[in-house]
Amino acid sequence: MPCYRDLFRTPEFTPLFLTGAVHTAAQTVVGLGLATLVFRATGSPLLSALALFGPSLAHLLGATTLLSAADRLPPRAAIAGIALFFSVGTAALAIPGLPTWAVFAVLLAEGLAASLGGGVRHGLLNEILAREDYLLGRSVTNMSVGVCQILGFAAGGVLIAVLAPRGTVLVGAGLYLAAALLARLGLGVRPPRAAGRASVGETWRTNRRLLSAPARRRAYLALWVPNGLIVGCESLFVPYDPERAGLLFACAALGMLAGDTAVGRFVPARLRGRLRFPLQALLAAPFLVFALDPALPLALLAVTVSAIGYGASLLHQERLMALVPEELSGHALGLHSSGMLALQGVSAALAGTLAQYTSPRTGMVLLALASLGVTFSLARAEARAQDPTPVPPSGSRPSPRRDRRRTV
Repeated sequence: MPCYRDLFRTPEFTPLFLTGAVHTAAQTVVGLGLATLVFRATGSPLLSALALFGPSLAHLLGATTLLSAADRLPPRAAIAGIALFFSVGTAALAIPGLPTWAVFAVLLAEGLAASLGGGVRHGLLNEILAREDYLLGRSVTNMSVGVCQILGFAAGGVLIAVLAPRGTVLVGAGLYLAAALLARLGLGVRPPRAAGRASVGETWRTNRRLLSAPARRRAYLALWVPNGLIVGCESLFVPYDPERAGLLFACAALGMLAGDTAVGRFVPARLRGRLRFPLQALLAAPFLVFALDPALPLALLAVTVSAIGYGASLLHQERLMALVPEELSGHALGLHSSGMLALQGVSAALAGTLAQYTSPRTGMVLLALASLGVTFSLARAEARAQDPTPVPPSGSRPSPRRDRRRTV
């Protein structure tokens, strides 16, 4: 079984890992600073949630227009260029007196760029690592997300107190610039994975091809919907408890780190298929505690335990990659990333709307119930698909009724 040391000995893995880690730290610091800035300016839970997760909505547009470029761009230039664009755009968000509509226009542009960047980055990881090492590689990168979010939210809380939200956003812009430099100096020159011109039509054709198989559709839905709804719950941390939101986010990141470590390193292959949906149900169940208006220690425990369930994403990604042709890996992973983030943005908007008309804790409970329902439905569909109708012996003719049913 490969170990973590083997991954970091693989050429280009370390600079790609560091680039992603710094990018995540920047997103975390900027998201907390911007959500706080918007909430203080407007007092709106909806706008605060959208400032934190709203850019993810742009991934839906990017997934239907830009994604064919993920396998048709030189990876190093694309990753460095996108990080540089984020640095400039984030610096613009810190301009004093910037109207709220302009803030969301910049976030929309950044979300479009990120929808392409996810496909390029994940496709390059699939290219750098052997397919049998992909789960461990994704585990390590997900673990770095957990660590960087813990540190980022903790640092973000300190920065907001010391530099105010606007200064915190500027620190994030500097981190994006560092990610661009890491990519430019650390990654090697590689040709695009696919030939031909990127276009909206090609994006649509490949998306249809990837979603044409029922097994792939189930894998995508499992990666997108239950997790997205729980991110909607997390988007309400700021209006739920503005003073301790950073602590709640840090506990969620800690739980995600624990789940990714356990799944990526210690779960044997024979158990992975059985654990996908039970582990995903763990994401939602602890949030039901918020119906009781828990004290802070219980709320922190519930958020930490819930986030362990994010480890199920590794298992669903492994399942997806087993169903995808090699030459479409970047596009397929970009579609996963964009769809996941788009659902997170939709869920943040839904959560903010529910909180606006009820309360943040009521919004969390309702989204958690919806996540559980989707997880159970997908698990049942998967179980039915694994119990196929017996195939007639070779040379036998199907009954006329069965033949008519199949051709309708």
